[in-house]
Amino acid sequence: MMNDMTIAQRDKVLADLRIMVSDAEELLKLGAGDVSDSAKSLRDRLQKSLGQARGNLTTLQAAATEKVKAAGHVADEYVHENPWRAIAAGAGVGLVVGLLISRR
Repeated sequence: MMNDMTIAQRDKVLADLRIMVSDAEELLKLGAGDVSDSAKSLRDRLQKSLGQARGNLTTLQAAATEKVKAAGHVADEYVHENPWRAIAAGAGVGLVVGLLISRR
């Protein structure tokens, strides 16, 4: 369950980073009319940082996708090697969920 929370939190961070990068790019476009040297320098640094952030975001997303795929393969192998245990675990989870729902 803790692993599920980590995945949900990571997905939230990825979504927030995408929004932040998009907003920063829009801000750069809006400030393109300012031609002072300090504004140009700041814009250049921000564009470089955004490029790095976008690359890091892509790398993080790819790593997360690979981990999820690996976990899926491990679960698939386990179920194929231990079908009765998997059925019992599924039935147990279903029973607990059913009991929790019936109490409401």
